[in-house]
Amino acid sequence: MDIDIYFEPINIGGYETTEENDSKKLGDIVEVYHQKDKFPNLENIDIAIIGVNEDRNAVNNSGCGLAPDSVRKYLYELFRGGNNIKIVDLGNILRGNTIDDTYFAVSTVVSELVSKNIIPVIIGGSQDLTYANYRAYEMLKQIINIVAIDPVFDLGKKEEEISSSSYLSKIILQQPNFLFNYTNVGYQTYFVNQDAIELMKNLFFDTYRLGTVRSNMEEVEPIVRNADMLSFDVSAIRQSDAPGNENASPNGFYGEEACQITRYAGLSDKLSSIGFYEVNPQIDRNGQTAHLVAQMIWYFIDGFANRKHDFPYKEKKKFVKYLVKIEGYNDEVVFYKSKKSDRWWMEVPVKSSLKPKYERHHLIPCSYKDYQTAMENDIPDRWWKAYQKLM
Repeated sequence: MDIDIYFEPINIGGYETTEENDSKKLGDIVEVYHQKDKFPNLENIDIAIIGVNEDRNAVNNSGCGLAPDSVRKYLYELFRGGNNIKIVDLGNILRGNTIDDTYFAVSTVVSELVSKNIIPVIIGGSQDLTYANYRAYEMLKQIINIVAIDPVFDLGKKEEEISSSSYLSKIILQQPNFLFNYTNVGYQTYFVNQDAIELMKNLFFDTYRLGTVRSNMEEVEPIVRNADMLSFDVSAIRQSDAPGNENASPNGFYGEEACQITRYAGLSDKLSSIGFYEVNPQIDRNGQTAHLVAQMIWYFIDGFANRKHDFPYKEKKKFVKYLVKIEGYNDEVVFYKSKKSDRWWMEVPVKSSLKPKYERHHLIPCSYKDYQTAMENDIPDRWWKAYQKLM
């Protein structure tokens, strides 16, 4: 498929390094679509950067559609690190006559890239583009897990038109549905209706309060490792660190914690797309928010360069298997620990007739803490929620 019809070239003036023969900055090694009829060749590419200048469905944050070029300004001044990852920048997706036209373009482009094992890095734009990202997997008929870094759940109301604050309900209600699990990381309770929290529990979705996550950031790694796609709303970062957002608040993740999360995302063998949303250059302070998101993308690339390729559903012989007997439960709880990375997974029982369909979802990323919980004769919460869906 020729996806170049959906893109417009970008002006990269000012991104390049000025020193001759200096190929150490991203601006020098990323192949950028900057001239009509010279669309980058996608062969052997690892990561594709996509800008989406779309904010017509932004809620209280008009202007975030200007973010892609603002983020690029800082991204291409960063040194590439010690890796040889092949990256292209496909430019900005043409703004459609209607918002649905833009959604279709994003979905088509992302599905094509994912099918080629290229990871799209989407720079929005408003967070309702997460819906378009999800629809790409629908096109591929792939059941997925979504992780959102967000201070709220973005459920909206059933009858409400899609927007950056209501896209999740549209994903949940979409038929046929290809969403296996949704996880929110960093929600702030005072922004969330208690009925919404109860709904998340009833759907067996995973939600983690900001304070709980920040008290042990390492526990974010298995959460993110379970994602096929990740959506990062910059309003999850505290206003002092990311002021370029109309919905920013005093509390949230610190900038370095946001970078840590995106590095975990890059490290995940399972994750195949990521999006950064709601940066508003019109109210940013000295480019601080755009600069932070550029660094978050850098950390994602660094994580990708250090992937271990040890997802256990492929080669279980490369893992140490642990069986834990829990009182009152007929079967043993099965854990796998990678010999290569020391990361942990749990195996959740699934009906044999459903095993092919959920091949990538009955092995749940976990931590040593979950293994300790099982050893204390208690079923880990992650295991239980997956079990409810699979059985």
